[in-house]
This record gives sequence, structure tokens and C-alpha cells, in this order.
Amino acid sequence: MDNFKLIIVEDVPLELKGTQGIIRNDIPEAEVIGTADNETSYWRLIKQQQPDLVLLDLGLGGSTTVGVEICRQTKEMYPQVKILIFTGEILNEKLWVDVLDAGADGIILKTGELLTRHDVQSVMEGKQLVFNEPILQKIVERFKSAVSSQLARQEALINYEIDEYDERFLRHLALGYTKEQITGLRGMPFGVKSLEKRQNELVRKLFPTGESVNATRLVVRALELRILDIDNLEPDLE
Repeated sequence: MDNFKLIIVEDVPLELKGTQGIIRNDIPEAEVIGTADNETSYWRLIKQQQPDLVLLDLGLGGSTTVGVEICRQTKEMYPQVKILIFTGEILNEKLWVDVLDAGADGIILKTGELLTRHDVQSVMEGKQLVFNEPILQKIVERFKSAVSSQLARQEALINYEIDEYDERFLRHLALGYTKEQITGLRGMPFGVKSLEKRQNELVRKLFPTGESVNATRLVVRALELRILDIDNLEPDLE
């Protein structure tokens, strides 16, 4: 790894001292050209001398949004500067998403293995989305859950013989569309009577005991069986 210039943004003195110790002992290639404990001192530093890497804590002065905005504005003004988040915000997953959207090159949570030479080297060599093990575990768990959910939905579509029009019909019922509105959707070649017949057929498939149910109960059943994905209930273009 080549030598590089580094700014550390951290507002807790003890944590700053620990981070500086990691850099000094494990990453001798890093030249710390300054440290900042708030937004104002950070912008003053970066205007004086541009770093190659910013090691950025998110929770500055009790605010989590400050770090996200520092990341966003730095990437807009200095797109070549790499930003590695080093944060104790270990439960705020929305914050992780916000800072990745803001252009961060990676997130290292202040738990487990902490910051390693390998993490920093990966960022400096251009690897995108560098994470340490705690956040990787969460990503893998979410990935496995998403894949399992997708497989369950595919199996439900096959097992209950749900075709494209059944799915579109159920999805728009779930979104509050009337049958009249559904007939007006682009590519929906059915009138109201045909949709009523299709609804009865769906009731027969999803409620094999022969009970009588309304459209609301039918939609709830489709959600229970994963025929509909509650996280992706979007209307078709009309």
C-alpha cells in the first residue's frame, strides 16, 4: 500500500486516541494530516489540505445526520477523496443506508474486529463497499431472508397455479383498486364479470375448504402464502 494522507473525524477524545493508535501501529503508510471533532473544523481542515482518505465517525455532537451530510458534500466537492465510515452507530441500519447513498466507500462498525489494515488497504486500492464482520453478518442474514422469501413466493405461485393476471389482480385489490379500475389497467384484457369469475376461482384455490370469503380476506390469504410480496406492492402503469 502506498503512503496516503488521512483526516480523522471523531468527537470522542478517548475513541480518537484509540483510532490514532490503530493507525500508528498497524497502518504506517497513513499520514494523519489533521483531526476534527465537528463539522466546522473538518471543512477548515479539508480546505487547507486535501486528504486521500477521510475516516469519518457519524455521531458528531449527538447528531447522526451531520456525518451523513459531511460524506455527501465531500463526495460532491472532492469525488476522488475516499470516505470510510468508522462508527459506533451499530443498530441504526437506516443510517448505514443513508451514508451509502451519500457515497461512502465502506462502513466499519466499532465492534468486533474494529478497523484493520486490510479494510483500509481495500478502500485505498479502490474496492467499493468495504465492511467489517459485524455489518457483513447483518447483510448476509438479510440476503438469506430475501432469497428465502423469494423462493417461497415462487413455490406459492407454482403450487396454487397463479398466473400473471391473477397476481396483477390480487396486487391491485391489495392496493385498494376496484374491479372497474383494474379493468382499465394497460394490458388487462378482462371486464368486471371476468374478474369476478377469476376472483371466485382464486377463492377456490386458496380456500380449498369451500368457505365464502370477500376480496379483503382473499388478499390477506395471498399475503400469508407469499403470493403477494408486501414489500413490493406497486401499481402497474395505467
